[in-house]
Amino acid sequence: MGGVRHVVMLKFKTGTDEKAAAAGITEGLATLPGKIPQIMSYVFGPDLGLSEGNYDYVITADFADSEAYKAYATHVEHVAVVTNVIKPHIAPGGRVAVQLAIPDSKL
Repeated sequence: MGGVRHVVMLKFKTGTDEKAAAAGITEGLATLPGKIPQIMSYVFGPDLGLSEGNYDYVITADFADSEAYKAYATHVEHVAVVTNVIKPHIAPGGRVAVQLAIPDSKL
């Protein structure tokens, strides 16, 4: 199959201080590559606001294979950031995610 790209889009709750939420999420996510060796590429940040109706924050992560993705998804440090830093800001139904195959030549 090749590699796996994990893409997550987040929509903040109404009334959330978006800049503060984004800063906290960015700070939490930035700690993960040093703790989870399966992460090959990790890009994340707030929406630039170039189009109306976009989600507020996006995360993309690349992994060598599905097992590496699963190790990341269940890693205690990742779960802690999701639970303690991300979830408190997310609107009901405000998370969408997909994992797609990426060719080895793109890793």
